Amino acid sequence: MKGHFPINKFKGLTTPFYYYDTQILRETLALIREESSKYHYHIHYAVKANANPGILSIIREYGLGADCVSGGEIQAALAAGFPADKIVFAGVGKADWEIKVGLDSDIFCFNVESIPEVVIIDELAGARGKIANIALRINPEVDAHTHHYITTGLKENKFGINLSQLDEVLDVVSGLSHIRLIGIHFHIGSQITDLTAFQAACSRMTEVQEHFNRRNIFVENINFGGGLGIDYQNPNDHPVPDFAAYFAIFNKYFQAQPGQAIHFEPGRSVVGQCGSLISSVLYVKEGSSKKFAILDAGFTELIRPALYDAYHAIENISSDEDGDVYDVVGPICESSDCFGKEVTLNKVSRGNLVALRSAGAYGEIMASQYNCRRLPVSYFSDLL
Repeated sequence: MKGHFPINKFKGLTTPFYYYDTQILRETLALIREESSKYHYHIHYAVKANANPGILSIIREYGLGADCVSGGEIQAALAAGFPADKIVFAGVGKADWEIKVGLDSDIFCFNVESIPEVVIIDELAGARGKIANIALRINPEVDAHTHHYITTGLKENKFGINLSQLDEVLDVVSGLSHIRLIGIHFHIGSQITDLTAFQAACSRMTEVQEHFNRRNIFVENINFGGGLGIDYQNPNDHPVPDFAAYFAIFNKYFQAQPGQAIHFEPGRSVVGQCGSLISSVLYVKEGSSKKFAILDAGFTELIRPALYDAYHAIENISSDEDGDVYDVVGPICESSDCFGKEVTLNKVSRGNLVALRSAGAYGEIMASQYNCRRLPVSYFSDLL
C-alpha cells in the first residue's frame, strides 16, 4: 500500500525536496499531549531531529518545550516562539559562547555531562551574576539494543557521567556557588523499539535517586530523555508511534517523589513519519545482473542509509504498473550513495517520482552540500 501524496500538486516542483504531511504531525502532537497529560509529564521536543522553522512552529503550538544540543538550536527554538523556561540544553561539548546564549536567554536547565563543564558553567554564570540551573546527565549503563552509532547509555559512550564518578561530581557541585542542581537526566539511545529497555532505565533511575537520597539531595526534576523508535518498515500502518504504551511504562515502573516533575525529550518519534524525501528518476540503468534506478537525490539529501545502513521504505508514486527489482541509488560519486538494494518497485521510468518514507527525522537537518549540491527545499501539505 502506497502512501498518500498529492501528485498533481508536485508537478512543476524541482526535485529533490522534502514533503511534510502536517496532518500526521498534528495527530502525533495531539496524541503526545493527550497521553503525557494523564501523568502531568513535561515534553521537550529534540530540535536536532528536524529544525525546519515550519516544523518548529507547529510543535510549539502544542505546548512542547525544546531540547537543544547547540547554541544555534537554542536560537532556532527561541525564534520559533518556544519559551525560554521550557528549553533544556544538552551536549557533551558546549562551547563558551553557547553556554552564554543559554545563560543570557535564561533557559530552564543545562544537562551537564562532566566536571569540567560544571566548573565552566559556574564561572560563566558567576561573571553574569546569575545562577544556572543544571541537571546531571548520568550514563545509566543500560543497553538499548539499537545501532551502535545511536546508543548513548553504555559506559564506553562519550555521553554522560559514569555511575562510578557520581559522588565525585556531587562533591564538586556542592562547592560551587553559581549553579543549582535541579535534576537528574538519562538518555539511553535512539530508535528504541523494545520498550523493556525503558523499564531498565526506570529501575536504574530509581537506584540513582536512592543514592541521592542517601546524600540528602533532593532534585525537583527527573528527565528520561527520548529514544522511542518509529516503524520504518511499515509507515502506512503505524504513522503515529504508540505513546500510550511508552508513557504508561514510566508511570508503572518509576515512582516520582513528592514535588518532582518528570520530563521527556522525544525527537524522531515526533517528526519521523510526517516527512518524505521526494526525488525524480534520472535514469534506469540495466547491468548484467541487476537494474539501477538512479535518482536525483543522494546521501546529500538523506544520509541515514549511507551512515547507518538505515532502512527507508521506497515507493514509486508515479506508476501503478507491475513491478520489478531495482537497486535505488543516487548521483553522488561515492559507492555508499545507495538507498536500497533489490527493492521491489512499481515499474520505474525516467521522470517518475519516488518517495523515501519516514524521513522527517534526521533527513533535511543532516543534508549537506557535498559535490557542491544545493540544499533541498521543503513543502508542507497544507500550503501546497
